[in-house]
Amino acid sequence: MKVLALNGSPRKSGNSSSLLKEFLNGATNIDSEITEIVADKADIKSCKGCLKCNVYKECVIKGDEWSQLSKSILEADTIVIASPIYFHHLPGPLKLIIDRFRSFVDVRVTEEGINHTPWQSWTKRFVLLLSLGSSAPDDAKPVIDLFRYMTEIMGKQNSLEVLTATRLQMNGQVKMNEQRLSGLYPRIGLSERLAHNDYLRNQDFLKQAYKMGQLEPSN
Repeated sequence: MKVLALNGSPRKSGNSSSLLKEFLNGATNIDSEITEIVADKADIKSCKGCLKCNVYKECVIKGDEWSQLSKSILEADTIVIASPIYFHHLPGPLKLIIDRFRSFVDVRVTEEGINHTPWQSWTKRFVLLLSLGSSAPDDAKPVIDLFRYMTEIMGKQNSLEVLTATRLQMNGQVKMNEQRLSGLYPRIGLSERLAHNDYLRNQDFLKQAYKMGQLEPSN
């Protein structure tokens, strides 16, 4: 199984990076071939909306790493995207990559809206590992809706799984022990009484990510 991991976190030990590490640990145990791209370090130019991919069936922007990355995307059985939620959406470097997915589809304007037709129908497993400071999972809804739409237009055989890890405001918080959480929470305006259950919940987030990594595509 080929796994492509897109890491949207600018922090090496950030919460979404920790979730991704657990996922990849699970995938390693089933002998997956793993490629990880850290969006913040990738040389990816922004989509210009030139529409030339409608003609050439590929992105025509040159001089960056998209050619190799797009090959990895097409070859992957599983694409896992790990990201913090910044202002209800993806961080800029990761959004640059997602915008370039435009080159995988033919886009036509109609009187009713826009039709998206993939150059080739995909059969892939998509996994979203999202971390956010909010206590409300719905604050990640814009990102989840985007990927639900992407997976649908790219092929009926695609699947999407989502792990939304909430109330993770500080760097590395998902891996903090109960004592550290108890000391942290009053400083960031949360009740210390939440620390015990949140420690257990955070451990469960990490376990869920690991188990998700162990699952092979069901398609």
